[in-house]
Amino acid sequence: MARIAGYLGEGRDPSAGRWARGMVQLMAGGPVSVSEFQAGAFAAAGIGRRDAVHASGCTAIVDGAFSNANELPGGADASAAAQLIACYRQRGFVEALTQIAGDYVVALFDEEDRTLWLARDRVGVRPLYYTSTRDGFAFASRPNPLRAVDGVSKDVNRRYVAAFAGSHYRYIDNVPDESPFAAIRQLPAASYLKLDRHGINVRSHWSLADLPGWTDVEDVLAERYRALLLDAVDRRLRSARKPIFTLSGGMDSSSVLACAVQLTGTQQEAVSSVYYDKTYDESDDIKGFVKEKVSRWQSIPIEGFDLFDTVRSMVRAHDEPVATATWLSHFLLTRSVAEQGYDTLFGGLGGDELNAGEYEYFIFNFADLRSQGLSADLEHEISAWARHHDHPIYRKDRAAAMNHLARLTGPRPGEVLTDRERLARYYPAVCAPYYDLEQFTPALDHPFASWLKNRTYQDIFRETAPCCLRAEDRNCEAAGLAHADPFFDHRLIEFMFRVPGSMKIRDGVTKRLLREAMKGILPEETRTRIKKTGWNAPAHLWFNGPAVDQLLDLVNSRAFSDRGIYDVKTVNRLIEEHRKIVSGGLPRDNHMMFLWQLLNLELWFQDVVDRVPKIPPA
Repeated sequence: MARIAGYLGEGRDPSAGRWARGMVQLMAGGPVSVSEFQAGAFAAAGIGRRDAVHASGCTAIVDGAFSNANELPGGADASAAAQLIACYRQRGFVEALTQIAGDYVVALFDEEDRTLWLARDRVGVRPLYYTSTRDGFAFASRPNPLRAVDGVSKDVNRRYVAAFAGSHYRYIDNVPDESPFAAIRQLPAASYLKLDRHGINVRSHWSLADLPGWTDVEDVLAERYRALLLDAVDRRLRSARKPIFTLSGGMDSSSVLACAVQLTGTQQEAVSSVYYDKTYDESDDIKGFVKEKVSRWQSIPIEGFDLFDTVRSMVRAHDEPVATATWLSHFLLTRSVAEQGYDTLFGGLGGDELNAGEYEYFIFNFADLRSQGLSADLEHEISAWARHHDHPIYRKDRAAAMNHLARLTGPRPGEVLTDRERLARYYPAVCAPYYDLEQFTPALDHPFASWLKNRTYQDIFRETAPCCLRAEDRNCEAAGLAHADPFFDHRLIEFMFRVPGSMKIRDGVTKRLLREAMKGILPEETRTRIKKTGWNAPAHLWFNGPAVDQLLDLVNSRAFSDRGIYDVKTVNRLIEEHRKIVSGGLPRDNHMMFLWQLLNLELWFQDVVDRVPKIPPA
């Protein structure tokens, strides 16, 4: 069900004017009952932190938490909704948002001027969708309930579907105000919506400015970084009754957990997904950390599950297809955690983007060095990159670096180019009559003069972060958990976008400033580890076992063909090619991500799109 939802329709009393009718509670799935509320009231439904308050001629509802509650009217003891109303009355809605920090979605209805305000937090940790018809306006924290509103088209968004079917997952969320459904919009991160007699107006309430870089020495910046990260973790710990921490072998989740230990003076509880296949299993990297920082470590084996049944459960819980196979592991993990009574799951999302932790960020650091005329530094970094990170498939050497620079960086300062090889690899699998993906040109933002900053900015607002935050939110909601990602505290983001590239990548090692900041907090084994496995799942094996026969039956079914999305012949070829690559251990890139996206998309059509929710008359 949607955590918050509302419907604002035509008034039954003509003299009351448009938008006078109360908010109607919407629930995911059908059929459901409808509760009518007084004029301007909102519906709070489902699981999660949310509260609603009526005061000072306003009704407000908050899904999430304000991390700086002690700085807002009423202090930490006041409800977030009451604080929102107080800030609104003092400063107006937009100015109030500048004073509020946290991970939230808010709705406020001013009864005096009949104005509805909606807003989403700065990074989009929590989602919000809306739609309008001739007779009304509706919003919800999930899209499927909105499809039940009278007058809302049930059609899917063909661009979204085609991008999911035949492109890389990074490009699915390239248009921040779209949803998988044609008539349903998503409120972008850091945005607010105003609805009054003049109509709907959507604007941004926060953005990253291209401010001068810090000039302090690394030790000083590391101290400031440490203080900010500790405070970001502390603020979120205060809202947790019984927290547990996801733990991988990398720096990000380990840093969050280690900060919690530093703050509380006690070891914390942690959970990890583990695999019998060692390709993506990080158990060996985790064990040393566990001895020092963890009171109880739960390793959740991701095995023995039915792939089709699990994906069906996921897409029902998400209302959308799920971008990467990693989130299946997380989905099973959250179920196990919730059964044991934990209420908040902490994670390390955002650490890679802020600290240049992704392997591809090396290329954009090279571009910055080249543009600054630092030829010796550039050659040194390319050599260190090759020494530390060479791969039998994804080679790391000078020729590869020059090739990537030519493909991915433009001549203008900070100009990042679309990775056409990644974008269009599976275009032939999508039928052009359904949607011609060659028409799709991804938007690339260039607010900075730095290639590295623009690449990480793109990931936060248009590529990796949106789909990951949404998947984490839905998985945790389905399990009845809250979630927290301290690296996405907006103060950390603003701080890190002023840190020079040499304090993010140096000597072929990523996350340099974070490593410095975590001295004495992280175990040295974790803090100094250079190579990383990466948070992923062995989906290459999932599509090379018993599930392949099911997949082939699905792909060659009449229903699959009749959708007109995929070229069935091409898909069959890719399945067979994937099996040969994995079974033969061939040093080639397999097709697990494409097959994962195909399975999710088709089961989403079967279990969500083809089952239109209905709301019976009140």
